[in-house]
Amino acid sequence: MTIRTILVDDESLAIQGLALRLQAHEDVDIIETCTNGREAIRAIKTHKPDLVFLDIQMPGFDGFSVVQGMMEVEPPLFIFVTAYSDHAIRAFEAQAIDYLMKPVEEGRLADALDRVRLRLSDKRQVQEAEKLRGVLAEVAPQAMSDFAAGEEDGPASNRFEKLINIKDRGQIFRVDVDSIERIDAAGDYMCIYTADNSLILRETMKDLEKRLDPRNFQRVHRSTIVNLSQVKQVKPHTNGECFLVLESGAQVKVSRSYRDVVARFVH
Repeated sequence: MTIRTILVDDESLAIQGLALRLQAHEDVDIIETCTNGREAIRAIKTHKPDLVFLDIQMPGFDGFSVVQGMMEVEPPLFIFVTAYSDHAIRAFEAQAIDYLMKPVEEGRLADALDRVRLRLSDKRQVQEAEKLRGVLAEVAPQAMSDFAAGEEDGPASNRFEKLINIKDRGQIFRVDVDSIERIDAAGDYMCIYTADNSLILRETMKDLEKRLDPRNFQRVHRSTIVNLSQVKQVKPHTNGECFLVLESGAQVKVSRSYRDVVARFVH
């Protein structure tokens, strides 16, 4: 798998330094470099890269403006690179896959690229599956129908993770999914709560949801997922909202947009 990459920075020395560090990663193919936001938008739309290393502070269009300029097309993965740590929260709100401080450390760069590889692998697997479905539908519609029926009737639990590996504070924790009580999102980070621990996972909520069985794990708020088997009480609140009381005693608000989740407990 080759990662087609564009580097964007208004400082030529910064581009050269990053390109030099990326030489250690043979699967990274730098297809273009840009010195400002307008060049970056044109290059991304023309070359359709997998990954963009994007400086935040640039004259004219800054890094966030570049991301906004991608709203009408399928955007690549973005890694923000900057000398200013105070942009971190906004970077994760912009769905950046990572945020690197200048000068870029080789270890942090390697970690970021590992996340890129995982995200691209998942995306390409989905694309290949969709291609296969298309071919089956065209050349063997009956087989496609049988295949779809088999997917619906098969054990859904087999498609979802039982254990999640979480690298936190320099250690790797193997967390039993059933032991997870709730998950809170903060940009590209997830805070995973179990009965006796809380761990930080660098992953988007959208991607994490795909790994969890929706029969057990449901979003009850824009930034919260709850393990329904951990719910022991439902407490009504104002304006159609309510609270779920979990086995640990923690209370989680259910926003009005997710009231259908509560219907599972009302018979």
